[in-house]
Amino acid sequence: MTKYEIMFIVKASMEEAEIKKTAEDLKKLLTNKQSKVIDFNEMGRRKLAYPIDKELSGFYYVIKVETNHETIAEFDRKVSINENVLRHLIIKIESE
Repeated sequence: MTKYEIMFIVKASMEEAEIKKTAEDLKKLLTNKQSKVIDFNEMGRRKLAYPIDKELSGFYYVIKVETNHETIAEFDRKVSINENVLRHLIIKIESE
């Protein structure tokens, strides 16, 4: 199992309950595949550096997870087609 850090930005123009549901659904994508979520941080609403799809701010989330490549590939595919997610970034954490 490899460690990854995933950051994603959810649209701030939605209702708060829908924002939290989107974040929890993305977290469940990982936990349903026998992945170990090490840390899940809600960084809150932040102003974007530049407008993305006419959105000026978004809710930032960071997940540290231990999983395999296939699960990360599936997560990347599903988050790419999710209209509520403005951007996402997946970083492989090198072992020390």
